[in-house]
Amino acid sequence: MVLPFENHTSQPNLDWIGEAAADILNRRMEAAGFLSISRVDRLYALDHLGLPQSFRPSRATTIRIAQTLDSDSVILGSYTITGDRLSATAQVLDAKALKITAPIQQEADLKNLLDILNSLAWRIARQLDPSYSVAEQTFLAADAPLRVDAFENYIRGTIAESPAERVVHLKEAVRLAPSFTPAWLALGKAYFANQDYESAAATFGRLSKDDPKALEADFYRGLAFFYTANYMKAEDAFAFVSMRLPLPEVVNNQAVAASRRGRDGVPLFQQATAADPKDPDYHFNLAVALRRRNDLPGAIREIDQTVKLRPQDTEAQAFANVLKNPGLVKVNPDRGKAIQDDTLPLERIKRTYDETGFRQAAFELEQVQSMRLASLPPAERASALVNEGNQFISSGLTLEAEREFQSALQANPSSALAHAGLAQVRERSGDTNAARQEAQKSLALSPNVPAHLILARLDLATNQLSEASNEVGHALKLEPANANARGMKQALESRGQQVP
Repeated sequence: MVLPFENHTSQPNLDWIGEAAADILNRRMEAAGFLSISRVDRLYALDHLGLPQSFRPSRATTIRIAQTLDSDSVILGSYTITGDRLSATAQVLDAKALKITAPIQQEADLKNLLDILNSLAWRIARQLDPSYSVAEQTFLAADAPLRVDAFENYIRGTIAESPAERVVHLKEAVRLAPSFTPAWLALGKAYFANQDYESAAATFGRLSKDDPKALEADFYRGLAFFYTANYMKAEDAFAFVSMRLPLPEVVNNQAVAASRRGRDGVPLFQQATAADPKDPDYHFNLAVALRRRNDLPGAIREIDQTVKLRPQDTEAQAFANVLKNPGLVKVNPDRGKAIQDDTLPLERIKRTYDETGFRQAAFELEQVQSMRLASLPPAERASALVNEGNQFISSGLTLEAEREFQSALQANPSSALAHAGLAQVRERSGDTNAARQEAQKSLALSPNVPAHLILARLDLATNQLSEASNEVGHALKLEPANANARGMKQALESRGQQVP
C-alpha cells in the first residue's frame, strides 16, 4: 500500500504532489510485479475506520489501515521544496514485523518531478526485492513524454470532490497528453459518474484492448452502452472482459445484455451462480431466464434460493408467488427455448466494478502462468517469456517488457531474442549505448532480424546511412518479406542510400 506523501512545504496548493507520489509508486509497483493496493481500496479502509479521506494517519493508524487491507508493506513519505528544488523522502514499513526501513531520498528541480518519483519507485522496488533487475532508466522513461502540467491536471482531476471539476481537469490532462491512458480512464469514470453515458462510452473506447486497464474500461463501457439501451455493444464489451477474466459480475452483465436482446441467458447465468452461489441476484436472474424457457421447476428452485439468501427481497418474493400459482404462469408452447414475456421482471445488472477482485484474479492468473512456465525446459521458457515481452513492447509497456526479457535471460542466458528485446527496451528508454550493446550481444549469439533493425535505427538516427543500410541488408537476407525491414529499405533509398 502506498500512502500519499506528506506535504512539508507549508504550501497547500502543492498537496497534489502527495497524491502524485502515491499514483506513480502504485503504478510502478504493479508493473514491477507487486500486488499494489489501489487508491479506491485505501479510501475504503479510511471510511471503514471512520476517518475522512484527507486524514493523515499516525504510525499506529497506518498499521491499522494496513491490517484492514491485509497489506504486507506500506510505502510512506514526505516532500519539501527549497527554491525550485523538490526533495522527496520515502520509507517502507513492514506491517507484519513492525519495522521501518531507512529513508530513501531523491532531490531535483521541481520540473523533474516525474523523474524524482520514478527514481524513488525504482529504488523501493529494489529494496523490496534485491534481485529485481529492471534498469532505473526504464522506470524514468515509463510515462515519457508526459508533461508535468498534464500530470498535475490528471491528479487534480482524480482527487477533486466535484464531478464537474473532475471533468474540467481531466479534459485538460488528455488535451495536454493525449497518449496518457490513465487520464482517459479517469475521464471516462468522471463522465460515468455524471451520467453522461455517451461521452463515457466514447472515452473508455480510447483505451486500446491490450492496455492494462482495458478490462476495467470495457466493464464501465459496457454499463454505459447498457444505460443507453445499446445492448449489442454492451454485450460485446462485457464479453471482451469475461473472455479474459470470467468473474461472475461480468458474466452476469453479459447475460443481462443478451437477455435484453431476446437471447437466452441461461448458460451465462448458470456460470455466474456457479462462480458465486451466495449472490442472490445471480439466482434471481437465472430464475427469470429459466422461466423464459418454461422450466418452472428450475425457476422455482432458483427463486427460492434468492429469497433464502435475501429474505427482504420483495420483488423476488412476488415473483416466487407468481411462479407457484399455475393460473398466473404464461405457458411457453416451445419448451426449452426462451420467449418474450413482458410480465416477467427484468434481470438485474451489477453496477459496480470490483477492482480488487479483478486485480487479484489477474494476479492469480499471472501466478498460474508463472508456474506453468517454470515447468518448461529453459529454452522453451525463455521463448515464451520473450513472446510475452514482445507483446508488452507492442503495447508501449517497456517496464513490464524488460521484466519478461530479464526473466528469459535468467532461464536461458544464450537467448539472442531476449537480448534483442532488451535492446528494444533500451532504445525506447533513450539509452542508445546500452541498446547498441544489447543488439550486438544478440547478434553474437545468433543472427536475427530484430537486432539488425535496432542497429539500423540507431545508425539512421545519427545519420550513418551506410551502416544503417548494411544492417537492413542483413535483415532482408534473413527475412526478405519482413515488413519493417522493407519499410526501412524504402526510407533509406528515399534519402539516396542504396541497400545491398
